[in-house]
Amino acid sequence: MKRITLLLVATAVLAIAGCAGEKGKEQFDTAQFEEKQNNRDHAIQLYEEIVRKYPDSPVAAKARERITALKGSK
Repeated sequence: MKRITLLLVATAVLAIAGCAGEKGKEQFDTAQFEEKQNNRDHAIQLYEEIVRKYPDSPVAAKARERITALKGSK
């Protein structure tokens, strides 16, 4: 029983650690979808939220680029 519990805890820790590298990725994908649907204001909102929540993540850099592009083309 202890081995099963230990295995489950280890699996959970690894899953959480794996998600840490993907901070904001799902939201970035949603923002891109919003762009494709011509919902620019909502896309900008989502990108700005990514930058606020995960400022040092790689996806935040991409979000900043999209914000600049979207605000520049209005």
